[in-house]
Amino acid sequence: MRSLNPLLDMEMNSSSQHILLIEDDRPLGLQLRRGLLNDGYVVSWVTRLQDATDKLQRESFQFIILDWMLPDGDGVEWLKKIRVLGVGTPVILLTARSQVEDKVRGLDAGADDYLAKPFALAELLARLRTLLRRRQSSDSKELKIGDLTLDLLSRKLIDSQNRTVELTPKEYDFLACLAVHCCEAVSRDTLAREVWQGEGRYTSLDNVIDVHVTNLRRKLKQLIGTDPIITVRGVGFRLLINDRTSDNEIQSSN
Repeated sequence: MRSLNPLLDMEMNSSSQHILLIEDDRPLGLQLRRGLLNDGYVVSWVTRLQDATDKLQRESFQFIILDWMLPDGDGVEWLKKIRVLGVGTPVILLTARSQVEDKVRGLDAGADDYLAKPFALAELLARLRTLLRRRQSSDSKELKIGDLTLDLLSRKLIDSQNRTVELTPKEYDFLACLAVHCCEAVSRDTLAREVWQGEGRYTSLDNVIDVHVTNLRRKLKQLIGTDPIITVRGVGFRLLINDRTSDNEIQSSN
């Protein structure tokens, strides 16, 4: 099998994205294929791992949506094999298994995200968009946030006058997470998962998140003279640069 790296020239328009869907449940496969096509993706749907292997040898894909249990084998074991062979295509794993140990096994095998059945199509589409943004930002050495720049090599935040503010590792990861989702609300659950690699939130982690928000707001205000982190009621936070806060959003007083 040849090594694939199909995301180098990726665009945000989903119509340019080719998805390999590996799902043997016919009603679910039809539903997913229809929903993905309606959202502008190109979809190749197979029901067996051997067919998926053949597809990967002949075509390039931007994403793989992989069911765990297939008629001819274990999807997670197949995923391990293609990772060893150099296939770096982002994979979303689908399974009815929802135990923590199952999630850990799937992610350790090389999955980029995990959806427990049953799930909403809207959530799958949102996760595909998130993976696309992550890969685009990781392919670049810099991430622009208005007039600010996150240097992904030095892990520094730099303004238009080349002034730098040193961030702690978690502050950097926190800000990068907000930046990847720039102008979108990022939930506390997402922050717990992506910044602290937690399976869920609990009170002490909420307190830690609040401390990092306070510290980041202080540093950003020193840098650009304003606080761009918006608190979205009942959801989490949104990074807003050179824009106005809407009436139904209130900045935290922290």
